[in-house]
Amino acid sequence: MNLLFIGDVVGQSGCDFLESRMYKLKREYDIDVTVVNGENSAQGNGITPQSYRQLLNMGADVVTTGNHSFRRREAEELYDTNEQLLRPVNYPEGVMGHGVTYIDMCPYKIAVVNLMGTMYMEAVENPFNYVDKLLESIDTPNIIVDFHAEATSEKKAMGFYLQKRCTAVLGTHTHVQTADEMILGGHTAYITDVGMTGPELSVLGVDSDIVINKFKYRTPVRFSESTNDCFINGVVVKFDEKSGKATNIQRVIKR
Repeated sequence: MNLLFIGDVVGQSGCDFLESRMYKLKREYDIDVTVVNGENSAQGNGITPQSYRQLLNMGADVVTTGNHSFRRREAEELYDTNEQLLRPVNYPEGVMGHGVTYIDMCPYKIAVVNLMGTMYMEAVENPFNYVDKLLESIDTPNIIVDFHAEATSEKKAMGFYLQKRCTAVLGTHTHVQTADEMILGGHTAYITDVGMTGPELSVLGVDSDIVINKFKYRTPVRFSESTNDCFINGVVVKFDEKSGKATNIQRVIKR
């Protein structure tokens, strides 16, 4: 079985570009299931009903998020009513929404887990302790983890921690695709960051001049999306649906 995982989609231009290429991507890589990180899919970041529906309509089976899950008030109506939309599972108890969902492939099913790190991020439950308890409740060997974290060290550690227990541990959040894709323990597909889908000539999707001024002058600025051409970052993971064992992970960059 082949999984297509698309890295953080940025803004309307990122959504539109991905939509224009999704069908071709799925055909090229013979994709069975698609997961898209959409926490920056709304114009100005966050996610809205409009951007969420666009991602679903173009072919996402599950949409994951991260630290911008609740950036937009319009998103609040989505989390408790849409099984396919995830927020990090290790938010404190009482937060709206859920962080795990299942894709029924009959006779097999795939669990998708949205997990967030804590280094340089908001204070959430310890992801290492939380994931141990979580895995006990998941009744399929096919487990895909979107680990949304800032620190490379925390992502690497989580990859090794979950080796042989999950099908894939795929890093998101930093928007720059890393070149360290591998199969850990002969079982678990891993990459530190899947990358970004949005304007390529930008600073993480934002107009570069604005970010330069922010660093240069240390004064408040209003971020706006770059108008340069977009590209797609993602990975394709091949795995055996009977055992949950990944056999290959391939980086994808499409312009």
